[in-house]
Parts: sequence; structure tokens; C-alpha cells
Amino acid sequence: MKLLFERSVPGRCHDLLPACDVPVAEFDASLLRGTAPRLPEISEIDLGRHYTELAKQTHGVNDGFYPLGSCTMKYNPRVNEEMAALPGFTQIHPLQPIETVQGCLEALYTAEQLLCEITGMDGMTLQPAAGAHGEYTGLQLIRSYHLSRGDTARNKIIVPDSAHGTNPASASMVGYKVVSIPSNPEGGVDLDALRAAVGPDTAGLMLTNPNTVGLFDANILEITKIVHEAGGLCYYDGANLNAIMGHVRPGDMGFDCVHLNLHKTFSTPHGGGGPGSGPAGCKEFLKPFLPTPHVKKTEAGYELYAPEQSMGKVRSFYGNFLVILKALTYVLTLGKEGIPEASAGAVLNANYMMSKLVGSYDMACKGLCMHEFVMDLSRQAHDHGFTAMDVAKRLLDFGMHPPTMYFPLIVHEALMIEPTETESPETLDEAAEVYLQILAEGMADAEKLHNAPLNCAISRPDEVGAARNPIVRYTFE
Repeated sequence: MKLLFERSVPGRCHDLLPACDVPVAEFDASLLRGTAPRLPEISEIDLGRHYTELAKQTHGVNDGFYPLGSCTMKYNPRVNEEMAALPGFTQIHPLQPIETVQGCLEALYTAEQLLCEITGMDGMTLQPAAGAHGEYTGLQLIRSYHLSRGDTARNKIIVPDSAHGTNPASASMVGYKVVSIPSNPEGGVDLDALRAAVGPDTAGLMLTNPNTVGLFDANILEITKIVHEAGGLCYYDGANLNAIMGHVRPGDMGFDCVHLNLHKTFSTPHGGGGPGSGPAGCKEFLKPFLPTPHVKKTEAGYELYAPEQSMGKVRSFYGNFLVILKALTYVLTLGKEGIPEASAGAVLNANYMMSKLVGSYDMACKGLCMHEFVMDLSRQAHDHGFTAMDVAKRLLDFGMHPPTMYFPLIVHEALMIEPTETESPETLDEAAEVYLQILAEGMADAEKLHNAPLNCAISRPDEVGAARNPIVRYTFE
């Protein structure tokens, strides 16, 4: 498709703004640019068609099956959007007097209380803007705790080899050294390796449970016990909470702090659909270190305060407020009965789809999975010459978004599928049939998959060339 600059015709325009009805402010010439910006000149109808064409070429949950493993791309109910669009929430300013935004503060306070109940935490900050930001905040809680005790020797964070890539990155940003430990043959944490790794320099452990191969670690209480006995703290990466919410709480597993992905588990727009939100929760002994400001309830109403030993701010004001409202609507809509039902549905759907594919595709781990499962296409790559990437590209021809590819890194030809609870059995049946059809195509003619996608707006790009020589701006002739 053509870019706006390629559609541009000199002198063509359309008016978007009425004439200014207030005095025009004059700026000093030193503050003005020397030449006008080179903006496209285009009519309204061409502009509308351009963005409509872009919309047709995107793919979201409303377009079709979107089983992006470890990302929980579930359907976002419209009621969430309606509640977050109420004028009382949208037509406010964060610097208004406290007494004029009591309803907004009550919403924040209520969200914190409910999220603490779901996770087994005692306090939570809603400031972090996304999951990795929540990781950073949780690790700062751990760091603040150790420093407050004068325990400066604890400079290492233990991270399993199946962890999300943001885990070691976040630990490094906080100033910790990362120690990677291997998985055991069953896909969980190797306890002997963990015991060998902990010591007086251990600040904490970062862990996702269920983990990235979709398995709940049966040794979780022993894992957190080992870290605690060494003097470290346990951090829970909440990326996979969608599998267990309402059934098991991280706080009851022995975790001291946690981050949540509201844009995953709690059904708010994800990725290009809108901003994220990654609240960080903690046990009572870590609450003094939470970011400021924090909402508290008093007899006179709701107030903002600074925790005693606060780490300071991790984001402006109080976080992505409207995203928090959407998550609050989701939690209140489902309630105590609906939340565990949703997570049970996610686990059921993953196992249902896996049962359709096991025997044809190799699974990275045997037995039942939780919310997601990982297929290993190493055999197909070795024996028949087509890879996980080839299968993912071919899926585009069927109007399906590919699953997560080549992750976790411990599975070399990985396809990670997370159907979520919002997909119907009919959709899962259709998706499984497509996966089986693509497998048959690859076995018969691997070259067909090498050339996929065949029916999309563009064929397979030169990914190496795009990574090494990206074209990120328009070049005028």
C-alpha cells in the first residue's frame, strides 16, 4: 500500500479545525523553526481510505484466533470500555484538589484491595505502566528491603532458564547480577541447582508459576523455602496468573512480592490496542518501601500519603488510570465465582486444543498443561526441512495470528499456544484442523511452507535484511 507521503499532492488539503476564536499568541522568532514541516497534503477521503486500509491489514482478537503464548490475548469485554469512558473518570485532572476526585481515589483503592485479595498480597502500587515496569518496581522493593537492613552483600537475582526475557533485563536495570539455573527433566526448577546457587549474596528469586512451558511447579513451596532460608526474597512474575487466579495465590506459595499484567489477566487492551498496566504488590513487611503517592481510606474519605521509606515515584501520578478502571470492571463483573471459572476455562481450553494436536506434533513436556502448551518442531526441521517459523508464516494465510515462536529458549523449535478462556470449542476445533493441515503440507512439500504466506498483503520479507538495515523514515526525492 502507498504511504501518506506517496498519496500527497501539493496544495491538496482538508480543514479539520474551525477558525481560531481567541487571540493568537505570537512567539519569539528564536522559538520558531526556519522551514515548515514536510507534512503530507491529502484530502479527507484519501486520508480515511488510508487508515481503513491500514486497519484491514492489522490483526487483533476481534479479527480472529490470536493464541499468542505467554501473553494472554483474551477478548476484552466492551463493558470495560464503557465504564472507563464515563465522564466522571475521563474529564478530570490529576492535580485537582483531593476532595473533588474522591470517586476516582475510591476506584484506585478498591482495585488495590481486590488485586491484593486475588494475589495474597498486603499492599500494592498501581503506578507501573506495564509488566516489565512492574518487575522493576518489585525488584526495587527487594533492593530497598535489603539496603534498609544494611545487607549490601546481596547482589544476585536467581532466574530460571525458562524465564521471560524481561526478568534478567529488569534485574540488571536494578543493579543485580543474574544467576541462571536450569530446568529439571519435568520442566520445573532444578532443586539441586537452586540449592547450589543460593547463598549470602542472594537477593532474591524471580519465578513464573505456571512457567513458560505451561506447567505448574509442584515443588513451589520447597523452592520459596530454599530461597527464604538463604535470606533472599521471592518475586512472582504474574504474566501467567490467568491460569490460576481464584484457585491459588502467589502469596500462599511463599512469594513476597508480585507484579500483575492488567493487560493480560484482567482483560484490558494489549499491545497496539492501548497502554498496559503492571501493578506491583507485596507482603506487609515491604509496604513501607512502596512508591509514592499511595491511596488510603480514612474516616473523612480517601487521601494520598507517602509510605515511610518509599522508593519514590516510578511513574507520573497514579499509573494508567483508565486501564486500571477497565481491570476493576472486569474483576467486579466476574466476582468470586467468575474469576476461578475464567482461569479454569483457560486451562481447559489449552488442554482441549493440545489433545487435538498431540501425537501429530511433539510436545515439549508430557502430560497435562496449564494455560498454554509448547510444541517442539525439531523433528520436522531435521527430518522434513520445515521449521516453526514456516508453520507460523503459513498460519497467516488462514487468518490466524501465529503463536509465540522460539520461546522459551530451552525449546529450540518452539511454538507456544495459549488459547485463553474466551475462545469457543468450535474455534479451537477449526484452529487444530489448520495446524494439522499445515503439518501435512510440510510433510508433502516443505518448499510450500518456505514461501508462506501465500495470500497476504506481502509475502515473506527478508527478516535478516530488515533487522540489519531497517527503513524507519520516508526519504523524499
